[in-house]
Amino acid sequence: QVQLVESGGGLVQAGDSLRLSCQASGRNYSIVVMGWFRQAPGKDREFVAAISPSGTTQYTNSAVKGRITISRDNAKNTVDLQLNSLKPEDTAVYYCASSGSSVLYRTASAYDRWGQGTQVTVST
Repeated sequence: QVQLVESGGGLVQAGDSLRLSCQASGRNYSIVVMGWFRQAPGKDREFVAAISPSGTTQYTNSAVKGRITISRDNAKNTVDLQLNSLKPEDTAVYYCASSGSSVLYRTASAYDRWGQGTQVTVST
């Protein structure tokens, strides 16, 4: 069964860092794009970052560019999201997602597998 499991969320203070991890199973994830999205209360799900199958190309939301790094380890079927200099507006549930292709997309509809999400809360 295809499964994505996120971990690493928590409650932190503004300026802190967090590293989110997504463990994938049930599919050959080394040939598809992986992405991270987030959803704050009362808001739509928002693209955060995506990474190509080889890991050589990344797209990042301009709102978080410079503070967020996405990486993957195809041998371990993991994709990580490093969050630095966190701000209260980064508070959201963060979701790992897998697409069905090798093309980088920023839209949620391009991803067909989703994790359950991990909560990130940033206090002032």
